[in-house]
Amino acid sequence: MSKTWNIILASASPRRKELLSALDLTFCVDARSHFEENIPEGMACEQIPIYLSEGKSMGFHRELEENELLITADTLVFSEGKALGKPHDKEEAIAMLAALSGKTHQVTTGVCLRSQNKMISFSDTTQVHFTDLSEAEIAYYVERYNPIDKAGAYGIQEWIGMATIDTIEGSYFNVMGLPTALLWHKLKSEFGIQLP
Repeated sequence: MSKTWNIILASASPRRKELLSALDLTFCVDARSHFEENIPEGMACEQIPIYLSEGKSMGFHRELEENELLITADTLVFSEGKALGKPHDKEEAIAMLAALSGKTHQVTTGVCLRSQNKMISFSDTTQVHFTDLSEAEIAYYVERYNPIDKAGAYGIQEWIGMATIDTIEGSYFNVMGLPTALLWHKLKSEFGIQLP
């Protein structure tokens, strides 16, 4: 049964806004939340993005109305069992990229879809491999693109992704911030979203 939803994207990420728009969905952006991102000690890496996306959803600044559907998400980069969030400054960004150089890492996005009566959470993981990055390449990228707002200190759609990521296994868009194919499937199957 189809239903008309007023979709709310609770994220300030311009990438997520771009991706949701590219799915031809009509939505508004409202990222106000009371949630504080404190990860419980000992939580398994694969559980963290879902935990954070659910926290953002439940911390939304107001109650949802009957026809509203809230989308929250959190993307983390995992390298050698450690979670890499957003760097605090350029020095930390350089250190993160140096740690990712020449290795395969995982990018996991957790997504939470919530209405008044239903909450669905899921995640998707993509394997990403960087070629060996020179100090000059890392310095160039960080100085020119200032990736302080990106998990793992890089955007796959930017210069560093085009020039130095040689293989990915999984969803490209997941690395940008939303697993769009999986999201579309869940919106259809769980909430009856249809083509416009």
